[in-house]
Amino acid sequence: MTKLSVNINKIATIRNARGGNNPDLIKMARLIEDLGAHGITVHPRPDERHIRRADLFMLKQHVRTEFNVEGYPSDDFIALMHEIRPQQITLVPDPPDVITSNAGFKLKDDLDLVLHAVDRLKPCGSRISLFIDPVDFIDRDVAVIKQTGADRIELYTKDYADYPHCDKTLTRYLDVAQRAQAIGLGINAGHDLSLENLSPLLTAIPFIAEVSIGHALICDALLLGLPETMRRYLALTAKTIH
Repeated sequence: MTKLSVNINKIATIRNARGGNNPDLIKMARLIEDLGAHGITVHPRPDERHIRRADLFMLKQHVRTEFNVEGYPSDDFIALMHEIRPQQITLVPDPPDVITSNAGFKLKDDLDLVLHAVDRLKPCGSRISLFIDPVDFIDRDVAVIKQTGADRIELYTKDYADYPHCDKTLTRYLDVAQRAQAIGLGINAGHDLSLENLSPLLTAIPFIAEVSIGHALICDALLLGLPETMRRYLALTAKTIH
């Protein structure tokens, strides 16, 4: 079974649009867990346009499943992770001003940055995952990822989500995932995954340990209701066998 971690950034965005605390982020996170989620994911930004610094401390106290925090490995982020100590830290290469994650670590120009960040984060005791775009490793040895000290990679799935019926694209994802798994790295996946495209990805790469889904899931909940939406996503992730 592939675990489902629900990204609740969009819930925080709705709350922040009107001020106050409606919807209550903690209550929503607990409800999502009660409906079967295996984890809660957040991606705080320096401008706090959705997840706020205070939210992280509250979520750390109340999340009962796995807490996954994504972020760019700045000094501020690393210091914050030492305070929060989530079960998983997912490092992404985006600068603070982008709307959403839009690339993976290439580990050419940014290798020193990642090595230094992982080394500084290891004392947190968190699992470390790196956001990786398979296109950047078509002809490259994935051993460089292992050398960073990371425990997992998260496949950046935008290319797949844009062309879910393209066999060449899916084959590229499978190739990188297999090579990474062969050297002891766990495999996560996320970005633009939805009810429409999740199943083919998990069928092709059944050893994906975890998917992180937020935007599409919240959009589906507006139409289907949150309980039915969670039921449908969990039914898809439950079909994978490791």
